[in-house]
Amino acid sequence: MPRVLRESIESMKKYNWAILGCGKIAGKFSSDLKLLKNANLYATASRSLERAKNFAEEHGYKKAYGSYLELVQDPDVDVVYIATPHSHHMEHSMLCLDHKKAVLCEKALALNAKEVEAMIESSRKNKTFLMEAFWTIFQPKFKKVLELASDPELGQLKFVKSDFMFNPEVDPDKRLYNIELGAGSLLDIGIYPIFRSLVLLGKPTAIKTMPRLLNSGVEESIFMLFDYENGSMASLTSSFAAHSKNETELCFENGYIKFERDHDVPIFLGKNDAEHEIKVDAGPGMGYELEAAHVMECLEAGKIESPVLPLSFSLDLMKLMDAVRKDAGIVFPGRD
Repeated sequence: MPRVLRESIESMKKYNWAILGCGKIAGKFSSDLKLLKNANLYATASRSLERAKNFAEEHGYKKAYGSYLELVQDPDVDVVYIATPHSHHMEHSMLCLDHKKAVLCEKALALNAKEVEAMIESSRKNKTFLMEAFWTIFQPKFKKVLELASDPELGQLKFVKSDFMFNPEVDPDKRLYNIELGAGSLLDIGIYPIFRSLVLLGKPTAIKTMPRLLNSGVEESIFMLFDYENGSMASLTSSFAAHSKNETELCFENGYIKFERDHDVPIFLGKNDAEHEIKVDAGPGMGYELEAAHVMECLEAGKIESPVLPLSFSLDLMKLMDAVRKDAGIVFPGRD
């Protein structure tokens, strides 16, 4: 972690963190949270008290609750990390915001733009912090990519090619394949390639998709093509049916940048007829500690919204996801 960031973190007061939803991603987040001296692992909550207690014991939280309402009624909770399925993000975020608890909610922020708009309205009404847990924007590697991409010698960025794939077990009862929980590759991992294109190229003027839908209505794979007014294009893919290097390539008029999702793999810059290998120190954690540190910096400054990842960006991202789903015919029953 950069020395300046570390010093600024250590000068702050301690914040009591709570975990709402004790799944796999919450475990990863908790491991990184321990790296921050001003983050106190305070409480966990699950629909199962036993599950909450087991999670608290495993990761070192002081309290465990068997209901989410009990958690937000605890006066000592400062900020809640929401790690439940996409289908419950709005409900659980609103519960926290209505009890004046700052919220860091896992991506995708909700199922659709209408829900995101309601969450933003609640944040502003309650004057309480809300941010989407999109850790990529805080990663040193992605920051370096943005720095490299701003080099005028590369010329215009003409193509963004990005994919994210892995091949999990098909289980209709679990969130990846359960349509009632917002299943499908798009919201779970397709959001990453879309995020990169939005950051680098802005909003597209046209969208074409080719989805692979299962009989259940769950989208297992999707190919997306974005067109832009300035002549640039993006080719994006997400899938639960195959594995890939999860690589992104940025193709400029005079060069290219290639990078993988893994922290340990260097960035490759093609420029002046040569390829340069650029290594970036990712820090001691997986990267979740950086977004958590930013949340506490915002709270310390009295902000209810991140200047790095504003709610307007999260809304634009979800509107773009809605447009992709509309073109692909992906529907969440009772929520669209």
